Amino acid sequence: MPDLLIELFSEEIPARMQGKAGADLRRMVTDGLVEAGLTYAGAQAFTTPRRLALTVQGLSAESPTTREERKGPRVGAPDKAIDGFCRGAGVAREDLEVRDEKKGQAYFAMIVKEGRPAAEIVAEVLETTVRNFPWPKSMRWGSGELRWVRPLQSILCLLSDEAGAEVVPLEVDGIVSGDVTHGHRFMAPDAFTVTSFDDYAAKLKRAHVILDAEERAAQIWHDATNAAFARGLEVVEDKGLLAEVAGLVECPVVLLGEIDEAFRGLPAEVLQTSMKEHQKFFSVGKDGQITHFITVANRVTADDGATILAGNQKVLFARLSDAKFFWENDLREARAGMGTWLAALDNVTFHNKLGSQKARIDRIAALAREIAPLVGADPEAAEKAAQVAKADLSSEMVYEFPELQGVMGRYYSEAAGLIADVAAVAQEHYAPLGPSDDVPTAPISVGVALADKIDTLTGFWAIDEKPTGSKDPFALRRAALGIIRLVLENGVRTGLSSVFAAGLSAQPGDVETDVVAADLLSFTHDRLKVYLRDRGIPHDVIDACLAMPGNDDLALLVKRAEALAAVLKTDDGENLIQGFKRANNILTQAEEADGVEYSYGAEVKLAETEEEKALFAALESQGAAISSAIEAEDFAGAMGAMGTLRGPIDAFFEAVQVNADNQVVRRNRLNLLHMIRQTCGQVADLTRLAG
Repeated sequence: MPDLLIELFSEEIPARMQGKAGADLRRMVTDGLVEAGLTYAGAQAFTTPRRLALTVQGLSAESPTTREERKGPRVGAPDKAIDGFCRGAGVAREDLEVRDEKKGQAYFAMIVKEGRPAAEIVAEVLETTVRNFPWPKSMRWGSGELRWVRPLQSILCLLSDEAGAEVVPLEVDGIVSGDVTHGHRFMAPDAFTVTSFDDYAAKLKRAHVILDAEERAAQIWHDATNAAFARGLEVVEDKGLLAEVAGLVECPVVLLGEIDEAFRGLPAEVLQTSMKEHQKFFSVGKDGQITHFITVANRVTADDGATILAGNQKVLFARLSDAKFFWENDLREARAGMGTWLAALDNVTFHNKLGSQKARIDRIAALAREIAPLVGADPEAAEKAAQVAKADLSSEMVYEFPELQGVMGRYYSEAAGLIADVAAVAQEHYAPLGPSDDVPTAPISVGVALADKIDTLTGFWAIDEKPTGSKDPFALRRAALGIIRLVLENGVRTGLSSVFAAGLSAQPGDVETDVVAADLLSFTHDRLKVYLRDRGIPHDVIDACLAMPGNDDLALLVKRAEALAAVLKTDDGENLIQGFKRANNILTQAEEADGVEYSYGAEVKLAETEEEKALFAALESQGAAISSAIEAEDFAGAMGAMGTLRGPIDAFFEAVQVNADNQVVRRNRLNLLHMIRQTCGQVADLTRLAG
């Protein structure tokens, strides 16, 4: 079985596109081969700045011959129908067979598709792939019709086995396939032929090209950390930057440079961001201070990179001079109290229906003051922190580097003389931005973070700009998840309905506060379901707990759900639910049939069996225990007490016929079933549980 090697050689492919392009090449080619009847053992794609490569191992040498029997029109059908069937089946009319069917005779065609050699199929599939490749951005280069991200220069396409290698012949817009590729643009630019993937990878390495992006990244990190270690320094880890730089070079050469003393007073985040965004440099330093940088060249030079490093340092000096200018200007404004920045935000529109950034800050500050007691924060401090938390949006540094918002706010708040807890709010109130982000724990930060996200949700709900399907342009799902994590991970006890109502009442325009708050709570519950399902709590358990009073207290709701999920994992819990459902079904059917509600009047004196009496006793004692535990918010205790009912309920159903002939006894037993429903229903709406 032959192996297939493909290389699409071009000018430099943007690093951000390479990973997906490799995956797309693998998917499109292998899918096309399989659809055409070929099989393969494995496939792997590789990318460098100048090439997309694919190796497919164990490819079948040809597609199999297939035979398909197809039933056609009945004998005697109009000629048009029969001729149409023949055209569709690709057979002549005289080749049709006539067979007897239950409803008469009918025509049948035997369609034979002869197998084809792999080379023929590969050529078709690869040409289709190249012509329809899904680049995020592409254009025509030269006079041809082919669209590619950068000019496509050559196509290598080989099938190889023990007997040797053959070029798969194809042509795309004048580019003819061959067995030729090129090495490193500067260090080994000459063309060379290859005979297999192993030969291809080995010759590329000799030609100063590392084919595997992960291998390039590993080499960069190894050389960078070693160079830093030799100076007693450490490289700041940045996996995204590492992957990007690995996509910029075919032969990585790590160079360590020094940051001018004039810039070492800049905040570490400013140095890191400036070097990463503008130069693709790794930050190097020790104990939180950035003193050096790593740049990765694409070639070995006679002067060991000295000229390259000098050029990079010259450009870096200019970039950091700008950053230092912004920093010093911003510090002067911060020390003056940031009043000019805050005033400027009155002229910055947050949303045309929700007013300016300054109006939004005022809403957040008022809400933070109201929330503060709920999270153990001082209301005055929370309000002050909220008022200055977004002041850095007007700063020159954040204008240049928007990703530093919040971080710079903390520095500027400290420069303004604010206490550390208040200054930290500027950075922490944005968190969490994603599911892996840390959640702030300082009370003031928690209060302002909640106020910020609640204002976002209530504002967009007030103007009816809710997420639809996969569209969520204002990141409202993320805001809801942020509220959930802030509440749960900090143990905040509050009813969200009233907090949402407070947020809505501050929004511009007329809002039906109660209706919108209820809808917003429902949206938050939907996000909570996703959050809890990811933590192993089944959806029906969540639904059973959401049906209970107080479901806007998320901490209480989750305690209930966790306790119910835990008891359902036990044999007693699982069997109890089955007993409960049996009791509920019998009771529901009887109430529907009789047109009455059996909800009171069960008397132990009317019990005829020991099992009935035992169930009465168990419901009375455990019902009281469950009520006490729930009142104390001891849901584990309540669920445990409920679990002990499993035995008495099982024994009751084994020994007793509920629908007895004696109507007094029957009514008493149905009322006893209501006691089961009522007692167990204290912990959750068990009717919502599956199974």
